[in-house]
Amino acid sequence: MSDGEPQGMDPQLTLLLELQDLRAQHRELAANDGSAPMEAEHFNIDVDDALERLAEKIGELEERLAPSVRSRYNRIAPNRDRVVVPVINGVCYGCFVSIATATVGDQDVHQQVQSCENCGSFIYVAD
Repeated sequence: MSDGEPQGMDPQLTLLLELQDLRAQHRELAANDGSAPMEAEHFNIDVDDALERLAEKIGELEERLAPSVRSRYNRIAPNRDRVVVPVINGVCYGCFVSIATATVGDQDVHQQVQSCENCGSFIYVAD
């Protein structure tokens, strides 16, 4: 567990964060910005192979999501870079709208997957 990850986080939320990271890595590697030859040379990787491996891992993690979480993920993931966002001082950092105190005020807020009622992003409370 990383220092920034809330203790006792729901395993589904942890999977979502991993997926978000892998998708970001895939996007960056797939970006046709001319850096692929440099990455291949300096990091000794085959970019196409790396993209394929990332896509496979993303698919594996998506299959591990609970059906209800996977359904929401599949609806929101294609349209945004970040599917999981923090709530800081009661504000969703996906849409910058205040979150209901009952949603984020619960002591066990990280024990279940929650989402913003406004933007649909999966949320976690950042202390």
